[in-house]
Amino acid sequence: MVKIKVFYEGDLRCRLTHEQSGSVILTDAPKDNMGKGEAFSPTDLVAAALASCMATVMGIAANKNQVDVRGITIDVSKEMVALPVRRISKIVVDIHMPKGIPADKRSLLETAAHTCPVHKSLHPDVQTPIQFHYVD
Repeated sequence: MVKIKVFYEGDLRCRLTHEQSGSVILTDAPKDNMGKGEAFSPTDLVAAALASCMATVMGIAANKNQVDVRGITIDVSKEMVALPVRRISKIVVDIHMPKGIPADKRSLLETAAHTCPVHKSLHPDVQTPIQFHYVD
């Protein structure tokens, strides 16, 4: 079990501390929701968690199959809706694979990305189009 302490600092800012490592992340409400937008918003962290989870599970699959995926970059964007309640409506994920990924290993890596725990934890109403880009 992982424990995270959240401390509300005021002015719509929180300090999140990962108890095991001591790592700290700050969050702010976004400008379009009464905040300053000076740090990741909580919903930004959801999008970032999805992208980093995908990269991580692809790395695990790559390690098991002797494929070097160092240099993966992921562009992720998040769209919100306000009605009937404010929520994430879409997280668009563009995964740019490094040069030299063997064609016969690509589906293995793509399957890993689609089965990451964060992706599987998102509500089905959140659209998550995922596109892979390869360089030969």
